[in-house]
Amino acid sequence: MGSRTHLDAGDSGICRMLKMLGLALGGSLCFVALTIQMVSAGENQDILAVGYGKLNFDAPEAGSYKLPPVEKAADGTVLLSSGEPAQLHDLYQDRIVLLSFIYSSCNDVNGCPLATAVLHRLKARLDKDPALAGSVRLLSLSFDPERDTPEVMRLYGSTAAKKGTDWQYLTAGSFEQLKPILAAYDQSIQRDYNEKGEYTGTISHVLRVFLIGKDKAIRNIYSVSFLHPDVLLADIRTLLMESQESARTVARQAMPDAGKLASARLETVASPPLGLPPVPVPKRSPIDENLIKLGERLFFERNLSANGSLACAHCHIPDQGFTNNMMQRPVGIEGNGLRRNAATLYNVGYLKRLFLDGREFELENAVWDELLDYGKTGNRDAGGILARLNDADDYRELFAGSFADKSISMENVATALAAYMRTLVSGGSAFDRWYYGKQAKAIGESARRGFALFTGKADCASCHTVAEKHALFTDNKLHNTGLGWHRSMNGSEEADQVELAPGVVVQVNREALSGTEERRFNDLGLYEVTQKPEDRWAFRTPSLRNIALTAPYMHDGSFSSLEAVVEFYNRGGYPNELLDERIRPLGLDKQDRQDLVEFLKTLTGNGVENLATRLTSDAYSRELGRFSTRSK
Repeated sequence: MGSRTHLDAGDSGICRMLKMLGLALGGSLCFVALTIQMVSAGENQDILAVGYGKLNFDAPEAGSYKLPPVEKAADGTVLLSSGEPAQLHDLYQDRIVLLSFIYSSCNDVNGCPLATAVLHRLKARLDKDPALAGSVRLLSLSFDPERDTPEVMRLYGSTAAKKGTDWQYLTAGSFEQLKPILAAYDQSIQRDYNEKGEYTGTISHVLRVFLIGKDKAIRNIYSVSFLHPDVLLADIRTLLMESQESARTVARQAMPDAGKLASARLETVASPPLGLPPVPVPKRSPIDENLIKLGERLFFERNLSANGSLACAHCHIPDQGFTNNMMQRPVGIEGNGLRRNAATLYNVGYLKRLFLDGREFELENAVWDELLDYGKTGNRDAGGILARLNDADDYRELFAGSFADKSISMENVATALAAYMRTLVSGGSAFDRWYYGKQAKAIGESARRGFALFTGKADCASCHTVAEKHALFTDNKLHNTGLGWHRSMNGSEEADQVELAPGVVVQVNREALSGTEERRFNDLGLYEVTQKPEDRWAFRTPSLRNIALTAPYMHDGSFSSLEAVVEFYNRGGYPNELLDERIRPLGLDKQDRQDLVEFLKTLTGNGVENLATRLTSDAYSRELGRFSTRSK
């Protein structure tokens, strides 16, 4: 579809008005504004594509049809709007992707502006469902790299950069570098030249948008005739349903190989991935393949709670970083609100202080601390738990095959669950490959600047330690950052954040909430354990490994993004008489803060997605809520 006129979207009346008002809006919104202006004026209404209005047929019901692979989606090197190089396949990783080819100066209302407008409408709908939004990535790749530099694409896509569905605007280093990608996607283009042989800035092309599944295969190709948010949304949901069913199938097929998987996990304890030392294992609490399998089974067992409704995995969700991404603080038995954020279990075997207030020192003790927390599980004593386990033939057999005394005892339950949790080892991240593996290109320039700040001006590494041969990213100590003090002592805020739905947060005047709000927890942290005044509001330093996967953050889950955490520390926390001396205003500018966040994103371990998928598949494959075999 060629560019038919020389009207510049950036010069439309609406766009000029936005600029006069001083609004920093990108070109993509100007294209949408241009379209609205043309429709309002009655121009070209007869040729506007269906994507601008209502679909003239009912979109098929998601899951009522299949989207078989068309072909493998090609890889290629592109430039992010930051200017850093990236591989398309890395951007496709574990997301459903919509890839559109555009160029910023296109003025054909049914060309690039159509693709951008439809994706804007789709993004607005996805953003209302954070779980769905987190499964999708939108990519807009320019086929005019000489004009569409990374800076141009950054400005062009600035309106899509807000929270919600990830939308990235890409370009290439040169047209020669882009050619193989265009050829692989059968995206033919023709540059227009005037009679003097000068490039006019317009490009004739056929509009095509590609739907790419998590398997990195093209699953649908949309033309101008049926590029519409309703169709895209139905196809996305169909692919997600397919992925879920595939996970269940994988689980059923993988169950006979559970021994091999347990063996592989056992090996990671003694020979962990790059960047981590061997996991400490107490002599009195051995670990072997049988114990790992039994511990995993117990981790997903609902009947460890009093009414058979909650398992460990309900608060520490494998595919949410072994925490709960959707809640600041998880919910216990019968909807009981809990005090603190669900801490991640990744690399929990390395911790010397357990729980956010540091009250336990060994995993085995922590197991029963959790199981006997009445607000979480409803259990008043260990006897009820052990009786329920003894009432199941399969558990009696599993314990008999795992322990010399063959008994289902408090010690053996703790040993099995602790053995399993010690195998949740995650390292070999992009940072590890760069810092310990000496792979110079493993992380980007922004992340490298972020690490320099992390160990230098920002002084993060004084608590989140990085050693010569490994990095736990925690000093295993507790510190007062001011947040606990502020939450306990400061009642001056005029408004509270209220979460209407997962990821949908509004500010509501406190007076309007009078009598309805949840009471504020006066959480004193370590002081509640030691009763020492100097320990008030001290909380454990979390490891930063996999931090990008484990939102929300802080002991009360009050920060939903890494950006918010960095900003908190940049302003120096909340001053109080017991504030840790390392907490101070950092003086980081916007670029510094962005670089720090980019560095933190490099700490996601290699293969954590596969581990989470395997563990979640185990849960799908089991009949939770009752024991599979009961004694008669």
